[in-house]
Amino acid sequence: MKDLVSIITASYNAEKYIAEAIKSVQAQTYSHWEMLITDDASTDQTRRIIETFVEADKRIKLFKFNENQGPAKARNHSIAESKGKFIAFLDADDQWLPEKLSLQLKVLKQNKSSVCFSSYTHIDKDGNDLNRMVSAIPRLSYKKLLKNNYIGNLTGMYDASVLGKIYNPELKKRQDWCLWLEALKRSEKPALGFQKPLAKYRVLQDSISSHKFQLLKYNFWVYRKYLRFSFIKSSFYLLIFLKEYFFIRPKYISKQ
Repeated sequence: MKDLVSIITASYNAEKYIAEAIKSVQAQTYSHWEMLITDDASTDQTRRIIETFVEADKRIKLFKFNENQGPAKARNHSIAESKGKFIAFLDADDQWLPEKLSLQLKVLKQNKSSVCFSSYTHIDKDGNDLNRMVSAIPRLSYKKLLKNNYIGNLTGMYDASVLGKIYNPELKKRQDWCLWLEALKRSEKPALGFQKPLAKYRVLQDSISSHKFQLLKYNFWVYRKYLRFSFIKSSFYLLIFLKEYFFIRPKYISKQ
């Protein structure tokens, strides 16, 4: 019997994009999956759109928050409800390429690894290709991940049967970075980076990740509040983060 993959999605006022995200999952060449969408009290037509898919495809499950609680709690709710051996993530405004699951499962099983991710491309709000690719590091260690978040959350997958379920911490931002740090810490092995782009990340001008300098304090909180480093050690790692972000990470971003 094939291994079940649980796909974790949080949605909030994503009526423009959620259908494309779901269709990209349905188009997977690997079909033994469940998609668990927790809607974070959307006020637009997001829920109704998801419900039309739920009615037609039993693999898709919708959970609803009556009050907005943030993407971390929405993802955690889906994780708690998941039944798959493997757990993967897809935000409501992003997309996967058809071979995403099958290729990553093959890599994990052949290498007896617990964590993998892949390269991905950027698209604009209308889905147009921005001709930019973020390349995955072939073997990503915990030490390297401490310096910067090199795992695009929409590409990551981990073996929950080996690592257990990993939840987002109670931080306002950067929870995905913390989750992958925990995954690598538990696995004690590098994450395997698949070089072929397997996902499309939608760049939105008003998204949190578009305000890079505003994220500095949240990066600091990862070190100080999540990893519980001292103030001095956290400040030191923040400087390392900035060096990595401005001088090392750009080497992995290229035009297509």
